Amino acid sequence: MRPEGYDYDTYSRLAGPLTEPSGASYQVQYNSLLSREPHRIRAILLMSLAPVLTAALLVYLVWPTHWVEREGGQEWMVGLDVTMLIAIGLIELFMVVNVASVAHATLVARDPIPVVPEAGTRVAFLTTYVPGKEPLSMVRATLEGAVNVTHTGPGSVLDVWLLDEGDDEQAKALCAELGVRHFTRHGVPEWNRPKGVHKARTKHGNYNAWIAMHGGDYDFFASVDTDHVPLPNFLERMMGYFRDPDVAFVVGPQVYGNYHNPVTKAAESQQFLFHALIQRAGNRYRAPMFVGTNNVVRIAAVKQIGGLYDSITEDMATGFELHRHRNPVTRTHWRSVYTPDVLAVGEGPASWTDFFTQQMRWSRGTYETLIKQYWKAPFTMPPGRLFSYTLMLVYYPMTAVNWLLGIMSCFLFLWFGASGTQVAASVWLMLYSDAAALQIGLYLWNRRHNVSPHEPEGSGGLAGMAMSALSAPIYLKSFGEALIRRPSRFVVTPKGGDASPDRVMTFRIHLFWAILLGTSLAASVILDHTHAAMRTWAVLAMVISLAPLGVWVGSLLKERRERRSLLGGARTLDTAEPALATTGAGPSVSGTTTGGN
Repeated sequence: MRPEGYDYDTYSRLAGPLTEPSGASYQVQYNSLLSREPHRIRAILLMSLAPVLTAALLVYLVWPTHWVEREGGQEWMVGLDVTMLIAIGLIELFMVVNVASVAHATLVARDPIPVVPEAGTRVAFLTTYVPGKEPLSMVRATLEGAVNVTHTGPGSVLDVWLLDEGDDEQAKALCAELGVRHFTRHGVPEWNRPKGVHKARTKHGNYNAWIAMHGGDYDFFASVDTDHVPLPNFLERMMGYFRDPDVAFVVGPQVYGNYHNPVTKAAESQQFLFHALIQRAGNRYRAPMFVGTNNVVRIAAVKQIGGLYDSITEDMATGFELHRHRNPVTRTHWRSVYTPDVLAVGEGPASWTDFFTQQMRWSRGTYETLIKQYWKAPFTMPPGRLFSYTLMLVYYPMTAVNWLLGIMSCFLFLWFGASGTQVAASVWLMLYSDAAALQIGLYLWNRRHNVSPHEPEGSGGLAGMAMSALSAPIYLKSFGEALIRRPSRFVVTPKGGDASPDRVMTFRIHLFWAILLGTSLAASVILDHTHAAMRTWAVLAMVISLAPLGVWVGSLLKERRERRSLLGGARTLDTAEPALATTGAGPSVSGTTTGGN
């Protein structure tokens, strides 16, 4: 169910009013976000100066005259110094790439101009169900929302389907009650394979089985995750872009309706840059990323590549494959469209366990795309599109490696006194503070493009920035598993009231890094390896590592205080009721006694 008190109607029309397409041959048209801004000069200055100053800091730190030179023949220390220098250089280089990516996205971000849908299209509205993993009440809310979606026009067809992994009797009864069509691949061996497009117990395997059986009856399928309730204008706002024959899919932003939960709030804020900026920048190259939570897909395009791709993140991998291929009718590369319209409201991770699992899966899927698919792109993907995808795909590995290099730098200095570069503290502080201020300024300037109906207007998104920082150890673990080719498996994120409970072991990865940093700080005191900047970074990294555990412990203490308060109130009532009864009986007894006298 969608929570009350939020203006979903306005946010479902962020791209603007529906228009009639002009001309005989339609192509999706766009409006630049920057062109609509009254203070473009300020934005251009931020976009220009932030990466320039960050690059200046990089050059200053690794300039040859600043390299450490040791005397005395300690070759092993020279080796550590060189390692430190390389680590510092890579950390700053990755920072330059990140800042340049945000600046580039700010420059090119654009929204599509909505057009009215074409009449006569056949659409299947799909969602999946895994019995035992997803509550049937949630499935009901999603199906009720789908049944209320409008798709009008002469010859237009809209059928709602539930893709049931377990052939569940209660699910069948629900479908019959709501007038929804039921499909299952349960018990069909060719649709339940150990791997591939029909892999068992996966979302893409479920969808591909439906496409094999019923895909030929429709032109498009719309889909939402089981925990996402579509708005009535879902198709009205998405289908018009398919007038362009080269559009393979249209996607919208992901927002979380269970916004009362603190983890969920921060998780939605963390996605701000992707949904408010990076995806809009993808529109510049007609290639925003495929997001599986809510979308509409041209069935012919998916069939051309053999179905949804076999990956732990099948949506991103499928979109990547589609963008490498051409429409066989027009010989033009398939395109995609991202609309900022919020057209479905879902559920986000409600516990740290589920949040870490989600981040592990998303990052692992990105690494798999880089390892298995990316090498084909230079030969099959237009340069601009390849550039856009590259900026999106390098986020997780750069964040993971940055975390490792930062910890390693702290470790080498605090334990051994290694130092790759010697610079004037005043110059370093000036360059660093200016670069950091410009980076934060660029981030905050882009907050005006936020597509979340839940975050308060004018909020700085600090919780999202914190969630990104403390996710780095998760990305590093996932990166390591991808490099050693450790098998990954698709995990259905618990939904509804079935959120995974948090325990101390939930934070074992973060605790490992916190213990390593704490031990290193203690060693630096004993070994007299003192440097304010290195110790400051170690403390900050330790705070980041301990933050999730601290938030969890704080929430437990808050819940305990609330329970005690409720129990205290209940005891007050329990003790007050007999007193009231005695007081009430007193006059009666006294009166009787008096009357008896």
